[in-house]
Amino acid sequence: MAEIPHLEKYPDVRAWVRAIPVFATQPPPERPVTPRPQDLFLQWLTDAVDAGIAEPHATTLSTVDEDGVPDARTLLLKDVTADGWWFSGDDRSPKGRHLGATAAAALTFYWREHGRQIRVRGPVRSGGSEVCGRDFVERSPLARAVASTGLQSEILDDPRDYDRVVSERLEALDADPAWVSPHWRAWCLEATTVEFWQADPGRRHRRLRYRRDGTTWTHEQLFP
Repeated sequence: MAEIPHLEKYPDVRAWVRAIPVFATQPPPERPVTPRPQDLFLQWLTDAVDAGIAEPHATTLSTVDEDGVPDARTLLLKDVTADGWWFSGDDRSPKGRHLGATAAAALTFYWREHGRQIRVRGPVRSGGSEVCGRDFVERSPLARAVASTGLQSEILDDPRDYDRVVSERLEALDADPAWVSPHWRAWCLEATTVEFWQADPGRRHRRLRYRRDGTTWTHEQLFP
């Protein structure tokens, strides 16, 4: 096990960090370029699922706050359609407020075991009430209870307050199982660019970028 560094004990942290091994990967066979990035994305996701990579649908969502300062968090992908990449959350949460102020974002997927990364960015829109409601009711009762508190990222003075609020929401949901939070959103990132990155142990990495022009996609190889 690597010894945990301390600034006082390891004054040259930069050298220590740069010496950590990278790109010890076993990428799957290369996939052919597809007309749409969604199809290649699903092929790469399938490769990750088949390889047993944990939570391969986890992605980093990057937004900007009301002051234009970037923020990021990891969440789970909900769907991929011809429209784009879908994720969900409460519109009172930080990401919900950010998207309300600036309706654009980026998603970053990274599968370390395959040395693969996909970057998706573009405008974001909320799905209709039916789509948002379906996403909400498909969650477990506990997940719905937590999501409907509207308190995400608020200061928690006493952990018992969390238990109390969630218990109250569970009771309310038990009395009305079909209830849907009016603040719940299923967002679609309608990508304008999607970039696929494949690592190579010899540093001959490969990059493929898709760009959308209206309803059509073009693609080009990029210098790594």
